[in-house]
Amino acid sequence: MAGRDCLVTNDWICGEYLRSRSQELIDATVQHIGITAAAVAIGLVVAFPLALLARSRPRFAGPVLGLTTVLYTIPSLAMFSLLLPFFGLSAALVVTGLVLYSLTILVRNMVAGLEAVPAEAREAARGMGYGRARLLWEVELPLALPALMAGLRIATVSTVALTTVGSIVGRGGLGNLIEDALPSFFKAQVLTASVLCVLLAVAADLLLLGVQRLLTPWTRIPAAGTRGAH
Repeated sequence: MAGRDCLVTNDWICGEYLRSRSQELIDATVQHIGITAAAVAIGLVVAFPLALLARSRPRFAGPVLGLTTVLYTIPSLAMFSLLLPFFGLSAALVVTGLVLYSLTILVRNMVAGLEAVPAEAREAARGMGYGRARLLWEVELPLALPALMAGLRIATVSTVALTTVGSIVGRGGLGNLIEDALPSFFKAQVLTASVLCVLLAVAADLLLLGVQRLLTPWTRIPAAGTRGAH
């Protein structure tokens, strides 16, 4: 009986809530992860050709970067309202809105990473007979990877947070639980869903950081002077 008292007294921390609503929490978390992962993956697919266009055709750089920046300034409620006639009240509505928001971060970091590739590296590759495609995939992208991964990490964490806004159409993952709990001020549900959202963002960032370290081992090699100092 004592274990149920926290529900009666509406405590912020309530073990009985976690036990009785575990499946609901799992379902909301799975939906949150699915929407976030889909939005980030599609965002990458869309952002990559836009970044290549902006880098290879300078006259398009301004319009591309400007458009993605403008998209990010649109309030989420207005964004979903504009997309509503095309997608209806569906997960596609939320995913599309999140994709558009992610483009600002992804495109800018991709362009910055590619532009930071040393000109000497490009010239050396061309001198070895590398064509445009091989130069991009074997030289430019590996050297730009730290900047690309940094942008991906920021976009992912941002998307985890923005996914909660999808609760306005019932597709917000953990945001659904927060919105449902607010009218009655169900403290345990608000706190639990909020904490899980933060944990998802931290876990995603750490996971991508680990992937970045695996893909860029040269960034972990200490300089000769540093080794000598020890």
